[in-house]
Amino acid sequence: MEETFARYINVNGQLMDLSQPRVMGILNITPDSFYADSRKQTEKDIIARIHQILDEGGDFIDIGAYSSRPDASDVSPKEEMERLKYGLEILRNECPEAVVSVDTFRADVAKMCVEEYGVALINDIAAGQMDPEMFSTIAQLKVPYIMMHMQGTPQNMQKNPHYDNPVKEIILYFAEKIEKLRASGVKDLIIDPGFGFGKTLAHNYEILDKLEELQMFQLPILIGVSRKSMVYKLLGGGPEDALNGTTALHAIALMKGARILRVHDVKAATETVRIFQALKER
Repeated sequence: MEETFARYINVNGQLMDLSQPRVMGILNITPDSFYADSRKQTEKDIIARIHQILDEGGDFIDIGAYSSRPDASDVSPKEEMERLKYGLEILRNECPEAVVSVDTFRADVAKMCVEEYGVALINDIAAGQMDPEMFSTIAQLKVPYIMMHMQGTPQNMQKNPHYDNPVKEIILYFAEKIEKLRASGVKDLIIDPGFGFGKTLAHNYEILDKLEELQMFQLPILIGVSRKSMVYKLLGGGPEDALNGTTALHAIALMKGARILRVHDVKAATETVRIFQALKER
């Protein structure tokens, strides 16, 4: 399928070209994210992770303070904000030039992060479903908005996910959201099919198999499969054993139109992107 997508997004007043895929490194400042090695809570560990992401070629740092793994405990807005203030202060002091995305579904948290810390993007796992103020807030903030598909909430999404046709339902979901966001004046949109968020193993692989169908929106597609259960439940082991499987899924996703890889292992992802680009240019 021929690629069709918005080639540029406006990041802090500069146009970022997405004709070459980009890598987003994950910085979890939570005590309970599903992949233990991703949890960074001390200043020393946060600084080390920031430099690791940038040194290994990451284009974005995606910082999150609310674990969205299945059955994760809820975190109050106050606690989420305090965690993010701590992490963003370190980020700003250590690498003020870094392009930072904040992973939050709360409009007031997004507003604080953009206005007080100059965050460049908002990454919302709920696409406005968990906070009705999110869309109007994004329109006001004028930052790129990553919206993900999720069935349910992190607390119940894996109880009994059901679809008659997962790809069709995700397309309809995004069509409705995009129409509302465009009507609000939001210009820079990125879509994420939400692997592992209210999906069974079979759902995840059906969505990956038909990922190119999401190109109908002509928007950049972000993929988050890094070390997730869709890898290790198929191959065995746990998140710590899932790097090779993750790399294979990244390669497939790139061939099917993904333009941003959200990852734990930045070096492996940037190498996959380089190989993909080299093959594409032959």
